Amino acid sequence: MRYLTLLLCLLCLQACTPSQRNVGETFKQALLGQDDITIPDAKIASLPAPYGSIYLRLPQVPRLYVAGYHQDGLDYWVTSDQVVFVTQNGRLVRSIGYRDNLLSTSNLQQDPLRRVKDLQDGASWTRVVRWTEQGNPLSSVLTSRFSKQENEILILAGKRVDCQVWQEEVSLQATGASWQNTFWIDASSGQVRQSRQRLGAVLPVEITLLKATMP
Repeated sequence: MRYLTLLLCLLCLQACTPSQRNVGETFKQALLGQDDITIPDAKIASLPAPYGSIYLRLPQVPRLYVAGYHQDGLDYWVTSDQVVFVTQNGRLVRSIGYRDNLLSTSNLQQDPLRRVKDLQDGASWTRVVRWTEQGNPLSSVLTSRFSKQENEILILAGKRVDCQVWQEEVSLQATGASWQNTFWIDASSGQVRQSRQRLGAVLPVEITLLKATMP
């Protein structure tokens, strides 16, 4: 019932907000050179509780505005064409219905992002990730090491947010490949407010939290 209610809410948002786009539409609009979506602060604030919202940037497409809900410790961000991106305190842990998907992430209870107040330089995390590339299922052990960067101030939904910036060096055991994720963490609440990370081992994704979900 809650999922159905969210979809109805999304349809209402789409009807009321011409800039609301689905994932499929953004590929067409990218070819036309259309700009990113920017939602007025008042409209972001008006999204009814317990729902939240994010900006979502996927490869080669303009930025999306996506609503979501919280369930069993996870946030589910659902586009208007029902592609679902699942996060745990800002980290992508699963996706459903995208061109390639993150199928699962293990050992989430040990993710340092769950305990940001205790996060220190050199913190590490190991997990097994399953994903697809061009439809082919893959899996590997991933190992991360965190390092503190200079603090930054973000302006999100019209509000100033003082953020700690953490860089995560990720190594893929299967191939030896490596990359960097970056997380902007609200110094007051501990929420991840912005991130640059990967869906699986290839697809870069940027997420900006505009309004947090509520349990």
